Amino acid sequence: MTSAGGLVRAEAFRGRDAVVSGPAGGVVGVARTADAAGSDAVLGFDMGGTSTDVCRFAGALERRDTARVAGAKLRAPMLDVETVAAGGGSVLTFDGMRARAGPASAGADPGPACYGRGGPATVTDANLVLGRIDPRAFPYVFGPNGDGPLDPAASHARLAELAEAMGAESVEAAAEGFVAVAVEQMAQAVRRISTERGFDPRGHALVAFGGAAGQVACQTAEALGVSEVLCPKYGSVLSAWGIGQAQVATLRQAGLETPLGAEGLERAEALLAEVEAATRADLSAQDAAVGEVRRTLRLRYDGADAELPVSLPEPPGDIRAEFEAAHQRLFGFIEPERTILIAAVEAEALSIPTLPGEGGRGDAPDGWEDQAFLTPAAARLDPFHKGEGLTRLFAQGAWHEAPVLDADTLTTADGPALIVRRDTQIALAPGWRASREADGLIRLTRIGSAVQAAVALDRPDPVTLELFNRRFMGVAEAMGAALERTAHSVNIKERLDFSCALFDAQGGLVANAPHMPVHLGSMGASVRAVRDRHPTLRPGDAFALNNPYAGGTHLPDITVVMPVFMADSDAQAAFYVAARGHHADVGGVQPGSMPPFSKTIDEEGVLLDALPIMTGGRFLETEVRAALSEGRWPARAPDRNIADLKAQVASCQAGGAAVAAMIRTFGAEAVARYMGFVQQNAAEAVRRALGRLSDGGARVPMDGGGEVVVRTTVDAAARTATLDFTGSADQLGSNFNAPSAIVDAAALYVFRTLVDDDIPLNAGCLEPLEIRTREGSMLDPRPPAAVVAGNVETSQHVVDALYSALGVMANAQGSMNNFTFGDETRQYYETICGGAGATATADGASAVHTHMTNSRLTDPEILERRFPVRVETFGVRRGSGGAGARRGGDGALRRIRFLAPMDVALLSSRREHAPAGGGRRVARPGGTAAFDPSLGRG
Repeated sequence: MTSAGGLVRAEAFRGRDAVVSGPAGGVVGVARTADAAGSDAVLGFDMGGTSTDVCRFAGALERRDTARVAGAKLRAPMLDVETVAAGGGSVLTFDGMRARAGPASAGADPGPACYGRGGPATVTDANLVLGRIDPRAFPYVFGPNGDGPLDPAASHARLAELAEAMGAESVEAAAEGFVAVAVEQMAQAVRRISTERGFDPRGHALVAFGGAAGQVACQTAEALGVSEVLCPKYGSVLSAWGIGQAQVATLRQAGLETPLGAEGLERAEALLAEVEAATRADLSAQDAAVGEVRRTLRLRYDGADAELPVSLPEPPGDIRAEFEAAHQRLFGFIEPERTILIAAVEAEALSIPTLPGEGGRGDAPDGWEDQAFLTPAAARLDPFHKGEGLTRLFAQGAWHEAPVLDADTLTTADGPALIVRRDTQIALAPGWRASREADGLIRLTRIGSAVQAAVALDRPDPVTLELFNRRFMGVAEAMGAALERTAHSVNIKERLDFSCALFDAQGGLVANAPHMPVHLGSMGASVRAVRDRHPTLRPGDAFALNNPYAGGTHLPDITVVMPVFMADSDAQAAFYVAARGHHADVGGVQPGSMPPFSKTIDEEGVLLDALPIMTGGRFLETEVRAALSEGRWPARAPDRNIADLKAQVASCQAGGAAVAAMIRTFGAEAVARYMGFVQQNAAEAVRRALGRLSDGGARVPMDGGGEVVVRTTVDAAARTATLDFTGSADQLGSNFNAPSAIVDAAALYVFRTLVDDDIPLNAGCLEPLEIRTREGSMLDPRPPAAVVAGNVETSQHVVDALYSALGVMANAQGSMNNFTFGDETRQYYETICGGAGATATADGASAVHTHMTNSRLTDPEILERRFPVRVETFGVRRGSGGAGARRGGDGALRRIRFLAPMDVALLSSRREHAPAGGGRRVARPGGTAAFDPSLGRG
């Protein structure tokens, strides 16, 4: 089985093509289930012991070309599956404020507490306490000797400990809360493969499979607004069953890069004929008869990078219309005047299927349920296992008498009820109806409204706090997904040099996605600057700001801020959403707006000081274009700036809509209260970390003059700390001045990393800290000081100074190595990775982006397609991290050849002053070499 969903003979098997073959089998099983059930669109929900996999199927298997698996980026065709660390074995914990489910798992040994081997409380234990699992239907394979029944008493005891610590009303209330937390995590994974890709989950059925899915299927569907759940006959083994249902398949692609049109289609047809012939030959070589051949064009706009697959039937339909419909759904816009390119063609040959469907090939033989496939001791079951009598289910805060029903004899039943199969159990919640179909499928249909529990407002309820924490994070993640989809520039779409966040009414950071640290700690000041400059705000307003003296970082980073109102008639905004993106050029003396030798801010580009860019929902394109064209050195590509600003507006609109939905569901007061509570939670976590620190100080000299000086003073009794930067150098004549918002961002990042817990990075992290800077210094400069390097270089030195003062980590590379090139029509910017500092217990990582930057390098294929360059070398600079008991990470070596004249600049540091280690040894300073292409070197 391959990750792409097809079978291959052993001789043709390659390991990299089967990394996610198990989940791929589940997707195939979901597809067969959807076909058998007559569902046009379904969401697969595979909940196992340690994780949950989710997918979407709407008539065709959805694939992607790249994915991150176990921390490694893998490029290979694979079915589109999202995974979240929440399953039946996810460990339940309470940190003093929040109820947590996972990511740690109890595993198979010791396993959940109910396994009788001393394990911790898990989601499975919570479901057992709630009556969603009947222990009498399980074989005797538990306990120290592997021959005992499930132990409900152990589950109850472990949950009782948590309930007491949380102050819960009862053990059952605590269990129900923990399950709600796990369900929210899994629902967010489903939203990532539906809502964030332009599909409404409410138009889908939920296919629940895996051993644990039936216990929470109704609750997960309610969280998504889904009204139908499909429980396949072989639900707990659907991934294996799906592999049995898969067809032998071969897939090939070939690049084309030609405009869509009559001539382009003719070339595509010719190339497809070659590719199709190759796939047929590959299939024949595996002794498989060719059934269907699927032909696909991979299309993209000229100058864009995102390719969209469009099927090529016989005869071809309106391909442009299909592409534009897909582009509008996924990215939110189309460009009718822009050329569409056929980037590649694809052919997939499939073998002739053998009796597809739920009861087809791979179907179990008659009577399999009664076969003694377990050992004699393990096969012992109570007579009750076929399902009869009554049990008690805890739901919606109360116990309910519920029948226990045998899945094989079920016809129709209304919840609450417990449906028992040999391989799984299905908890039918109140307000749901179950019906069994001829092929063994059980269809659950919602017949009543979901009941919304009351939200405690006087103090943070542990379960509600965690739910809102995840919901707020979901807002920021959805904003980031929308921005990545809709942006045009390489910087935002490919390098991911952007950040999205949610703020409270005072501009305090509530939640952010894991984006750029240097952005996130400073964006709150940008929100407050917009509020101060525009006292009267209205729904549908949006503003752009890059002013470094009002919460900005440097001019290429433009923040779009949008107020969110509880009601259109309200005079004040209740919340704010903001999206910051690095624009490839905003003017200035150097293409790319990152001049190494600027002396004043106007040399670095156009300054936008809370510029209105949208009023009443209308984008002010004329006004924005005029602002970008002002000054001695205006923006070089305002069309691209405007396109990315529109994408940032779309991101903010997505965030605003998500907050509005929360307000409709829970009420404005509850949302506002829990925005405060999640910040209090972060503040308390930082206070705990401060208790382990002591006073310290550090001095970090900078190339070209200047010095970052910090003194840290910890008050252990008050659990607060003072970070005093007033001893740092005076304001510099260079552009290495850092606005005070950058110092705040660096402090927020450092102290968040000191918290050994999964907490949100929000304004609460700064609450126990007093940060002191001196106006007129290099860390609080006066206008019109140049600041472009302050954001990207000085910020790294501030982080190094804090870690050194706290005795936590040696210096990292201390530079983002900002590499820009371009001309009047094309501009490009990237940061080049380097080594991370060592700690007392571990070596530093090599060739990674560290600390205040979290971007990635553009793929060489995209870089070379967009610009006249060739990436000749990119590797690790071996031995550059320095010696020592714990070595610093090695730097990187990058060589690029230019194929056309370009202005090139490298804004960097650590060439004179090497990164300091924890001892006497230091790393090698960075090196830079420039070559004249006319001499034949590049």
